Amino acid sequence: MSAALLSFRNVSVRRGSAMAVREFTLDVAPGEIVALIGLNGAGKSSLLRAAMGLEALAGGEILFRERLLAGIDTPDRARLGIGYCPEGRRLFPGMTVSDTLHAAMAASRAERLARIAELGALFPLLGTILDRESWSLSGGQQQVVAIARALMQRPEILLLDEPSLGLAPVICQELFPAIRRLADDGAAVLLAEQSTATALSVADRIAVLHRGTLVLNEPATALSHDRLKTILLSEGEQR
Repeated sequence: MSAALLSFRNVSVRRGSAMAVREFTLDVAPGEIVALIGLNGAGKSSLLRAAMGLEALAGGEILFRERLLAGIDTPDRARLGIGYCPEGRRLFPGMTVSDTLHAAMAASRAERLARIAELGALFPLLGTILDRESWSLSGGQQQVVAIARALMQRPEILLLDEPSLGLAPVICQELFPAIRRLADDGAAVLLAEQSTATALSVADRIAVLHRGTLVLNEPATALSHDRLKTILLSEGEQR
């Protein structure tokens, strides 16, 4: 495996008075999809937000290309090469898809148009909705736009928070093969996901969180759907 692109080292994150993540350690390498699996409240979103500088660390450190991210704000982390697609999409409803994508990249118009064309090849749906406003899109269409927005600046790693949540199967059938192609082309992906079937179908490695603690970190090929479901159910029974 290549050297780690993004590294969590004994990371702890506090959410209010509770500890959302406890001493979490994980590496994500170029060309790899790592799926963070866990029940609601397991700490998946807190880890992604911490990597983007949106939540403070209560302990430990996060490194990108062996560079400590402490003291680097969210826009500068994005400029370093970290892309982030939050849960809930968070698009501006009155903006067209085209305007949303143009606003996400600081470059010449020609470069932005070329990048939109590249993303249209990755997500064919995108080219059919460029002139539509976000409020008029289905949830699945909005998710494609949100991921494309995160990819406009060609990040080296993409952080995806629950991308399959509420999506129709037909959208997932386009979305996840495209995410797999991103990794095959050398990008890293850290995917927070509740769907074990989705995680196993696309990820190289599965990391299971329970109440903020890493309880499993194994290659996806070493895990069956039944075993993963059993692990999650047993963790849920311990709540």
